Amino acid sequence: MNAAAVTLCFLLRSDGAGDHVLLGLKKTGFGMGKIVGVGGHVEPGESVLEAICREVAEEIHVQVVPADLHPAGTVDFVFPARPEWDMATTVFTTRSWQGEPRESDEILPEWHPVAVLPVDRMWADAEHWLPPMLAGRQVAATIVLADDNQTVASADIAVA
Repeated sequence: MNAAAVTLCFLLRSDGAGDHVLLGLKKTGFGMGKIVGVGGHVEPGESVLEAICREVAEEIHVQVVPADLHPAGTVDFVFPARPEWDMATTVFTTRSWQGEPRESDEILPEWHPVAVLPVDRMWADAEHWLPPMLAGRQVAATIVLADDNQTVASADIAVA
């Protein structure tokens, strides 16, 4: 798989109503109109940790530091009809950041209850791998998208 290196970070917080995750409405580019995780491509010469810290700052204007990021696993996205879209994604969660999430040109941040994710507004694959990650489990997933590049043809999920 000649996939682009991508990284995501899910900010988590708890209150009297339970755990919430910060997701964002994608305003431009790939996935526009969908609710997505915060993150993006790893640039040449950049580590995955450097990339996610940069992406979080760019997309939602908060600062995360590597010491506060918890590895949540990996998700390989395979688009047989559009192999140039293939992605090898490293995912992190965190409960610690500096600043208050706010809108950027790319993302409108929104808090959602972990128990009621907006899967009907997300990529179809999210319901397969995101819940165990947000529950603190390590996940290794390979998601193969159907020819429509939207629906899931197969999902191979290993949870530890």
